[in-house]
Amino acid sequence: MTERTERSEGHEGMPSQLSSDKTGTPVTLSHDAQAPAGEVVLEAVGLTKHFPVRPPLRTLFSRKRDAVHAVDDVHLTLRRGRVTALVGESGSGKSTVARLLAQLYPRTGGDIRLHGVTTTVKGGRRFREYARRVQMIFQDPFASLNPVHTTRYHLTRSLRIHGNAGSTPQELEDALAGLLNRVSLTPPERYLDKFPHELSGGQRQRVAIARALGANPEALLADEPVSMLDVSIRLGVLNLLRDLKERLNLAILYITHDIASARYFADETMVMYAGRMVEGGDSETVTQSPAHPYTRLLIDSAPDPDRLTGLADVDAEDRGNGEPPSLIRPPSGCRFHPRCPHAMPRCSIEMPVPLPIGDRPGHWAACWLYDEASLATTASSPNGREELS
Repeated sequence: MTERTERSEGHEGMPSQLSSDKTGTPVTLSHDAQAPAGEVVLEAVGLTKHFPVRPPLRTLFSRKRDAVHAVDDVHLTLRRGRVTALVGESGSGKSTVARLLAQLYPRTGGDIRLHGVTTTVKGGRRFREYARRVQMIFQDPFASLNPVHTTRYHLTRSLRIHGNAGSTPQELEDALAGLLNRVSLTPPERYLDKFPHELSGGQRQRVAIARALGANPEALLADEPVSMLDVSIRLGVLNLLRDLKERLNLAILYITHDIASARYFADETMVMYAGRMVEGGDSETVTQSPAHPYTRLLIDSAPDPDRLTGLADVDAEDRGNGEPPSLIRPPSGCRFHPRCPHAMPRCSIEMPVPLPIGDRPGHWAACWLYDEASLATTASSPNGREELS
């Protein structure tokens, strides 16, 4: 049973430490913190995930099967020494993308590439090799830690599974102390023998981060790592992740629904709506000059003192009223068009493609407002410029 499983994993699983690309040339998977900054570590190309829905009895024998279109055609690149933020409201598919990249879910379509090499793992040794390079930090630190085990147990298990525990008890103790020092839980002996319920929320999340670092990964997938924490300690955890990114040359995917924190923490921001990417670019540009109507809606939803006092000039029709669409039967064309105040007839028919905005290099939006034909039509209308401003 084990032999057959490993043979199957060797055929479909991730490449070993030294593998070959499509041309047969050996490719070494870099695992060095001194590797050049900006090196591509992990890529998602056309990533797609559909969850099948259990059919009702009346359609049990029908050939048609419904599915939740959780993620469709997502393209994402994680680079060393950079943070990429994935922003969107609840239910937009952000966490599903993280779990797909962590290979916790099998993908319906698309490709996941680790250092340019396609990877598909289904458990066992191959999954362990992949997890050694790509680690995930979950949203709720209390749920991700076993309540009946101490900090020492969680960190020791991580170190031993990934071969970083050393060969003597003293080397293990040094490794444990090093992990806790790295996440600013000092002195280490104060925290090693504590259970999760004896720690604060911020301390638990730091233990979870230390557990992920026990694998010595190249990429961290942080799924809303501060949303379960008190506002007063969120900044400390974000600063910790930023420090780890710079010191260890990590590639970080930061998932959040708070676009303001993305501007502070991330180098690049990608906006997601109803399972699809709608805008991307450097964080400063996306947050200060949003192009897609949905991105503007996210920014307008943040608290604004001027808006509360009535000083801001807010047009009620630009609020994007309405509910997110059903992902079992998503709307045709642009998925945001039922809520979009600038929707055109074309938006309900054709799926928009990523279009360059032109204000900054790399800034794009999947919106027909920025198609040349639509721009010409809008510019010729009396209030066209106002609609695009």
